[in-house]
Amino acid sequence: MSESVRYGLIGCGMMGQEHLRNIALLPGASVTRIFEPDHAMADASLALAPSAQRAASLAEVVQAADVDCLVITSPNFRHAEQMHEIAALRTLPILLEKPACTALEDVARLAELGRHYGAPIWVAMEYRYMPPVARLAQEVHSQTHTGPMHMLAIREHRFPFLVKVGDWNRFNQYTGGTLVEKCCHFFDLMRHLTRSEPVRVFASASVAHNHRDEQYPEGTPDILDNAFVILDFANGQRASLDLCMFAEGSRYQEEISVVGPRGKVECFVPGPGRFWPTHLGPAPVPRLVLSPRNPKGPQELEVPVDPTALAAGDHNGSTLYQHQRFNAAVRGKGAVEVSLRDGLAAVVMGMAAQESARTGQAIDLTQGPFKLEALLGHP
Repeated sequence: MSESVRYGLIGCGMMGQEHLRNIALLPGASVTRIFEPDHAMADASLALAPSAQRAASLAEVVQAADVDCLVITSPNFRHAEQMHEIAALRTLPILLEKPACTALEDVARLAELGRHYGAPIWVAMEYRYMPPVARLAQEVHSQTHTGPMHMLAIREHRFPFLVKVGDWNRFNQYTGGTLVEKCCHFFDLMRHLTRSEPVRVFASASVAHNHRDEQYPEGTPDILDNAFVILDFANGQRASLDLCMFAEGSRYQEEISVVGPRGKVECFVPGPGRFWPTHLGPAPVPRLVLSPRNPKGPQELEVPVDPTALAAGDHNGSTLYQHQRFNAAVRGKGAVEVSLRDGLAAVVMGMAAQESARTGQAIDLTQGPFKLEALLGHP
């Protein structure tokens, strides 16, 4: 394949438009087809990609001769059906936004699709590519400052879910639930950092504050807005998630801590710059903190993000860095770094956490309906 890559987008709402802004930064990349049923979102997307044509259907995008790869940024509950429709029409490289699906019954079918699909499928886990998180992962995997990881803690204190077309993101039936929709990012990071599989999950969560005064035909929104989740991993490591979605006043949106026998490494990631109050001055810069046990003395390092990448989206520049790697994989110049299996594993972890929060019971991921190996097959 040549260095030029022509993209077709399936769904172009808020996240799809972030992808459009970042594709525009890639040398030789162009968006040729867009399928977006909402007229306002389609118009906004075509303003970002004026050379693209608006398609009347998913099939029109997939079968277009001027499309080399696909980006799926449709609502969560459409992902599984669209993946199967695409596979039946044409084999093209796919960047699939998270979560890969929203129902447990879709997991095994998508895993089977992935085993036989003849082109790259990359699940968009942007958080891996945030520069401070990527730097943290390097430290953890090198074990230079921590030694072997024992404990991993992720805190996200952020703003409520934003408004989407038709407010589909207000209900579990469309999102998969907050611990799937939002937190699959963090469950993916846990697998990425531990290099191990989860064996048990316990969660406590509620709808404490957000969207309680909203009414829809489906009723009052049921998405969780706060949670604690604890996971045990096969190699003895443990991880926790602390989520609050009514804490947008925080200086940092994500705080990640890894502790091993030699010391601790942390990273601090600010939220989207467009939400930072201008009267407080410049937005915070991401930081990495190394805290050895001996000799004691934390070392603080700033991890600035390229301003162009930062301005192109709400994910600390990560969408651009992810697209650079996906683009390389499409051209045969790189490997898939976040596989469909990775994306599905994160979904199962989120679904198990949702079930644990509902029942008050720990969920075993080595047996029963959430058994990872049975759902996903061997790596």
